[in-house]
Amino acid sequence: MLNYNSVIKNEINQESVSVKEISPVMKINLRGKKREFLTNIGKNLNMILPTEANTSTASDKLTAIWLSPDEWMIISNELASKDTNKSELYEMLFNSISKTNLGAVIDVTDQFVQLELKGKNIYEIFSAGCPFNFNEFKEKKGSTTQTVLNHVDVILHHKDENIVNLFVRRSFTEHLCSWIEDCSSRL
Repeated sequence: MLNYNSVIKNEINQESVSVKEISPVMKINLRGKKREFLTNIGKNLNMILPTEANTSTASDKLTAIWLSPDEWMIISNELASKDTNKSELYEMLFNSISKTNLGAVIDVTDQFVQLELKGKNIYEIFSAGCPFNFNEFKEKKGSTTQTVLNHVDVILHHKDENIVNLFVRRSFTEHLCSWIEDCSSRL
């Protein structure tokens, strides 16, 4: 990780919505199609990658989010150390996947900010700035989607009832949080 500076200076706490940054959390992008890739990933992660669109799988330490038929984002369920740029999991995957030409392993920890949104009105906020229909999404724990929220590309992961993890590129985080705070104050 780079010199990690939190993008959000204060948590957003409205009556029916709260937003906080979860950091630092290791995030790895995986790409691959070969059977050997999937077998190798399964052994190294001790979990099966989701193959159904807009789903996720989780273990005690990791969550895998489906992004496309040959792309996933792996997120640590635990906070990383702020003192180091090293990730043992990334090194292991890079050596067994990228170096052997089975696929690509890219550390996107510093690229994406993970926000946790909680509250009974989070789907009203999403609907105010997003064309996606959240009816099925909010009913199914573990659902994921890549969409646009207030003209910003985001990845959404339904973590639990009225709890959603939102992944946004670092450079758009402050703008998106300002919009979320403004929108939530109007509900």
